[in-house]
Amino acid sequence: MRLRILSGLGALTAAAILTGCDSQPETTKLATKKVDAAAKAKADRAAKVARAAKVKANELGQIPVLMFHRIVPKPQTTDDRSPQQFRADLERLVREGYVPITAAEMVAGKIDIPAGKHPVVLTFDDSSPSQLTLNEMGVPQKDTAVAILKEVAARNPGWPAKATFYVTRDMFGKTVREEQAQALLWLKDNGFEIGNHTRDHLNLRGRSRQQVEEQIGTIAKQIGALSYTKPTTIALPYGNQPTKKDWAMRGKLYNHQGAFLAGYTPAPAPFSKSFDPAGIPRIKVMEKKGDCAQFCSEAWLDWLKKNPDMRYTSDGDVRTVAYPKYKAPYMRKAFAAWSLPY
Repeated sequence: MRLRILSGLGALTAAAILTGCDSQPETTKLATKKVDAAAKAKADRAAKVARAAKVKANELGQIPVLMFHRIVPKPQTTDDRSPQQFRADLERLVREGYVPITAAEMVAGKIDIPAGKHPVVLTFDDSSPSQLTLNEMGVPQKDTAVAILKEVAARNPGWPAKATFYVTRDMFGKTVREEQAQALLWLKDNGFEIGNHTRDHLNLRGRSRQQVEEQIGTIAKQIGALSYTKPTTIALPYGNQPTKKDWAMRGKLYNHQGAFLAGYTPAPAPFSKSFDPAGIPRIKVMEKKGDCAQFCSEAWLDWLKKNPDMRYTSDGDVRTVAYPKYKAPYMRKAFAAWSLPY
């Protein structure tokens, strides 16, 4: 009996030894996998840094947010552009490596464009019929803003027809609810952003909080009922902020991630410490004339072309924020996990 017990103990000891022997290789394997994963992550990051450096990525650079109004055959104000002028505006952006994104994508930091390219935000105020009018077949009429956008995009693969339309109660000249819904749903279904421009296009400066919320909230509610979408950005009428700028950002019926002004400079990148989501500047689209000799689109695009180190240039990876190391002090801490200095 004693021999049997000892034999049993011997068997258990042998099993324990064998188990121990088996566990050692497993531990080694796990350690090896961790080392391999770390090495792969390091190599991947090095490759990303090399790609960013190659295209001179600068995702802390400035972004032109262009402000359009009517597109009409015979411009009557300096806010108007003819179809020919608008085509020329877009063709210049194509030539100079700009790729459209929406205002919502900009403020969210979802700037998904190819490496070496530059984002541009095309915004349209006042919901004019010249921006969008659909024919009986539901197709945009020739020489409207959306028709020209799609036309230029079709001629330039990789250049998307993207823009943000800031809507008032005018609703592209439509008064019948079904026609208003058709217009907004067409924009939504074709990848355009619908933004808030207040109900009556009133100057919000000096108005009470209740008045501000009524102007913004009622049109937000109408847009939601017609298109099943909630605006995430607003263009402030005349570029004027209310007494407290946060009133334009949050109210009972709205929650905006960005509020856009009327001018007169390129906007900081959303990853930059200079970025203020409640006051994002835009640029009026016009040639170098009068005040526009310095502060409108032609002048600023010329300046950005001559100063490429100041312009936002993508590294092609929406998950990272790439920039030259010397620009590190300008990086917002909120995006530290995305940081890719080179």
